Parts: sequence; structure tokens; C-alpha cells
Amino acid sequence: MAISKKKYKVYTLKNFSQISQIKSSLTPEQIEAIEVVGNVLPFKVNNYVVDELINWNNIPDDPIFQLTFPQKEMLSSSHYEEMRNALAKDYSKPELKLIANKIRYELNPNPAGQKSNIPVLNDQKLTGIQHKYRETVLFFPSNSQTCHAYCTFCFRWPQFVGIDELKFAMKETDLLVEYLQNHPEVTDVLFTGGDPMVMSAKKLKEYIEPLLSSDIPNLQTIRIGTKALGYWPYKFIDDKDTEELLQLFEKIRSKGIQLAFMAHFNHPNELKTNAVQIAIKNILNTGAVIRTQSPIMNHINKNAEDWAEMWKLQVRLGCIPYYMFVARDTGAQDYFAVTLEEAWKIYKKAYSKVSGIARTVRGPSMSANPGKVQILGVNEINYQKVFVLRFIQGRNPNWVGKPFFAKFNPEAIWLTDLEPLSHKEQFFFEEKRAEILV
Repeated sequence: MAISKKKYKVYTLKNFSQISQIKSSLTPEQIEAIEVVGNVLPFKVNNYVVDELINWNNIPDDPIFQLTFPQKEMLSSSHYEEMRNALAKDYSKPELKLIANKIRYELNPNPAGQKSNIPVLNDQKLTGIQHKYRETVLFFPSNSQTCHAYCTFCFRWPQFVGIDELKFAMKETDLLVEYLQNHPEVTDVLFTGGDPMVMSAKKLKEYIEPLLSSDIPNLQTIRIGTKALGYWPYKFIDDKDTEELLQLFEKIRSKGIQLAFMAHFNHPNELKTNAVQIAIKNILNTGAVIRTQSPIMNHINKNAEDWAEMWKLQVRLGCIPYYMFVARDTGAQDYFAVTLEEAWKIYKKAYSKVSGIARTVRGPSMSANPGKVQILGVNEINYQKVFVLRFIQGRNPNWVGKPFFAKFNPEAIWLTDLEPLSHKEQFFFEEKRAEILV
């Protein structure tokens, strides 16, 4: 599967009109929507996505187009008109930013209580670290606060819109090392962002090698949350520092530490190019494992056939299906939302279409404030229809694996739309927040 070298090119609001395909494929109304919504939610795409993933004969319904290009309905009608009018009046950049930021703060920019996950070390807040679950620490390198392209559903969109107070980022790896040494219960470090795979091999080494050379006997796994395999697989094929990057992966494994790529694939089309298949093979050859995850989203992958195909392709390529998520309650959630009942039905149907080796996947799961809550199904108790749920992860480890019930709500799209089955006003995990251990 030889492929020709591809030169990297990025398109944003400033230059997306350079893509002749886009100009000939989009209506004036669609171009306006990209410009209006793109001034509120981040927009960035590259030539791999444009040239190899999007079917320009299927606009606007192509799933990768929906995944990367802003749509008018991603903003409420009032927010859309507010920004459209501001652009029409030719406001200055500072004036436009004020209007955009006002709208952004109304889109729940930090969902699931992320600000409450920031730990403290020696009376210093570690704003580039989140520690929500006992065994796992999230680390946000300051050099990875962008992506090769931006997903329109992204729940971390505040990292990219220039509001410093909404960002999680850290330059100092020494503080991470000290925190891990002080917390022997932590076994996993997840590098996230943004996308850590936008960094050069040299820069990534500056973050990784202190973990390898320090005395941290509790560190078992380094995870890298990345969309690079879907958006720029050439990173792992023939970029100028690909060899150095793959050698770093091998070094991690040689130290006895597991390296897990938490790869985001949202549609089976992302797994069909020669480039992504070669990139996956190159990563696996270093001894790393690739686990895959995606939210279930209207307009992109809201059907069991796509999910079953995606899991089958992932297994064939050597990846491990890991999570089907529910789109978080932030940004353009209303546009992408799938009801919890629909998500469960799609998961169940897709799950039934694959062999046991693909049934490592878990879902549908909500990464909510108290933890990762899985919808196990819809059932009846005393002739009353209910949701059956359980914690896959929890702020309190004692919640993990504990099943519970909620009143059935056919319109529910998030945990906060559910009510306890009992006569109590709160779920057990809302009553016992004082017991949270992390």
C-alpha cells in the first residue's frame, strides 16, 4: 500500500475560500453559515480531510463534512442572528470578539464539572491537570492546544477560541511528576488537549521523557487522546520526524510502560484510506495498542450499520473498540443530540452485528459530572418503564459497577434530564457528594 507524500495545508475562516471544491459545492447560504458559526465555534480543516475523506457530491449530508464544517443549526436562531448582524455591520475584531464570547459563555463551555477536577499541589492549582477518577490523571500540554482539524461537536472547543480562563494547559512536566509521586493510587496518565499529536517528536519528548526517567513506580500506562489517525495519518508515515516519533513510542514500551492510543474515529469512512491503514500498522509495530472511541451523533453516525461497520473495520486493522459516548452537554449539543433511548437501541443493534472480539466496546456512556454513566437498557419495574444505568467510572470509586434506575423519559439526552425512580428528589450519587474520594 504505497502512498505518495502529502504536504500539510490548513484551512480556516481566513482562507477556506481557496478550496475551489468548496466554492463550487456550497450554496451562498452554506458559506454564510460557515462564516457566522465559525466566528463562535472553532473551524479548522486540512487538505487530507478535504481531498480524501469528504465526498463533495454529497454536500451537506456527507458525514465527514458534517463532522468538520459548521452548519447554521449548530447555533440557536437568536445566537445566529446576533453574530450574523454583527458581521454585516462590519464591527471591529474586538467588538466581534465581545459578541462571540457572550454567546460562548451561554453554551456551557466547561461541562461535567471540569473546573472541579483541577488538583492542588503545595497550595498551587495545577490548571493543566485534571484528576477526576482515582487511577487516572489527565494532562494538558500547553503545546498541544490545537488539532489537525476541529470537530464540530467537540466538547473541548473552549480550548481553541482564545479565552484564557476557559483553557486547561501546563508547560511544567516537573509538577506532573511530583503530583504522580505524591499520588501512588494513580496508574494512568492521559495526554490530551487539543491533540498531543500536533506536537513535534522533539516537543513530545520533553513531556514524556521526564516520566520515563523519574521514580514513578505506580505509573503503568501512558495514554494519548488523539484524532490524528482520522485527520492526519501522515504524522505516522512520512512526516519529517515520523521515525523519531515512532522510536519514542518504542522507548515507552521498552521501559515497561503500556502505551495506549485513545483514537477518535467517528465514522467508518475515516478507516478506509490507505494512509490511515498504514499509520495504524506503524503504530502497532511499536508495541502500542490502539483503543477507539466516539460519541454517537445526529447527522454523522446515528445508525447501527455505521457503528457495526466501524467496529468491524477497527478489529480487522488491529484496534480495540472501547467506547460509544453520548455527545456532551456543551456547544452544539442540540444539533448533534440523540436521545438516550435511541442511543441505546442503536448500540444494542450494532453490538448484535459484530463478533465477540469487537464486544470490548462499552456504551452508550455519558461522561457526566459524577462519572461515566452507561445506559444498560430500558425495562419495566412494577409496570413502570425505566432506564437501567450503571457507573463505568465514578468520582467515588465505590459507585463503579453499581446499577441504578431512572424514570423513563423519551426526550432525555443527558443525565440531568433523568429523575430517580424512587420518591427521593436526588439520585444516591447526588446525595453522597461528600463521600467523593478524588
